[in-house]
Amino acid sequence: MMNKTTFCLSILASAMALSSFNTLAAEEDGINIHGAVRINYAYKDYSESSKDKGGDFTFDMASLRFDGKLGNWGLKSDYRFTSGTNYIKYGYAFYDLNPEWQLQMGINQVPFGNRDYISNSYWFGLPYYLGFEDDYDIGVKATFERNGWHTDMAFYKGAEYGPTENKRYAADLYTGTINGTEYNNEETNQINLRQTYTVEHQGGTTTIGASLEAGQIYNAKTGNNGDRYAVAAHLNTVFDGWNIQLQAMQYEFNAADAVDDNKIAVSVVSWQYEVASKGQIYNLNIAKTIATDWGSIKFYNDFGLMTPDVEDETYDNSMQNVLGAALSAGPTYTHIDFIMGKNMTFSTANNDHVGLPEVGNDWDKRINISMAYYF
Repeated sequence: MMNKTTFCLSILASAMALSSFNTLAAEEDGINIHGAVRINYAYKDYSESSKDKGGDFTFDMASLRFDGKLGNWGLKSDYRFTSGTNYIKYGYAFYDLNPEWQLQMGINQVPFGNRDYISNSYWFGLPYYLGFEDDYDIGVKATFERNGWHTDMAFYKGAEYGPTENKRYAADLYTGTINGTEYNNEETNQINLRQTYTVEHQGGTTTIGASLEAGQIYNAKTGNNGDRYAVAAHLNTVFDGWNIQLQAMQYEFNAADAVDDNKIAVSVVSWQYEVASKGQIYNLNIAKTIATDWGSIKFYNDFGLMTPDVEDETYDNSMQNVLGAALSAGPTYTHIDFIMGKNMTFSTANNDHVGLPEVGNDWDKRINISMAYYF
């Protein structure tokens, strides 16, 4: 792993190279260096220390982005710094074959599910916590768009970081020991196909689509390969400021030589936890955006349900509901979220997992306010 000095020098070298690129580019081409700074307030109703302090106000992250174009070639990258670590979100080169086809090479967004997001909130939707929303891996992706049709085809050799690493933007399979269970899994050789169609109508648009993901699970301890797959159907419709998102998906992780076939480990944002190895996830989101003199405000409710489909009948459903508002004003964007979780990681006191046997039988609650400034 590079040290801080090497990393800073590499950023400086990249900026110098990008400046040269900008000098050589034609007027319509060039480099855009931008990013964001975000702070966060969190209040956990299930934490005595959080209640005693009235919540916590912390630095969340700083983002540095490069977007460049020279003729048909281009690049996009986003590197993030938090109080405890730093990691890449995405970084890839692209080539526009023609106005309809684009080829992306590097760490790019995995095409699965509703295009871009199946959520409105800062907290993301339930699929994010299993690696099925806004995920980024290393590979090659081709995109096609014409007359409302949008096609994504991709091959990913692996995750953006190794399987023992937990510093990452989105969830990937994890190698390590959690709650006494040893995992030796690494995702590899993954293909993705997604087809959507968008129709315009009075007051907005409606996009319907389907997604497929399939790949291998390599066991570093035994050298054997398992397999995994996920399929989803999704709909996103906008009408006079209203937005409805629907998605239903089925997934399965069939790891080779697993200690326990009912569960598997994933890691994300410097943490690791267990999830049911097979199940279904359903999402229903509704939002309303209202224009104002200073920008806009979007009210929303995002609901997600995960139903495990494993042999162990003690495994329980996981649920997450986020009621919130997003305020956009100039270069600022603020999410105000009231999160309720049941048997769900990151939003419950005793259930740091998704779809495993529930400890207790309650909905836990927390408030999260994320304030970002974009430059």
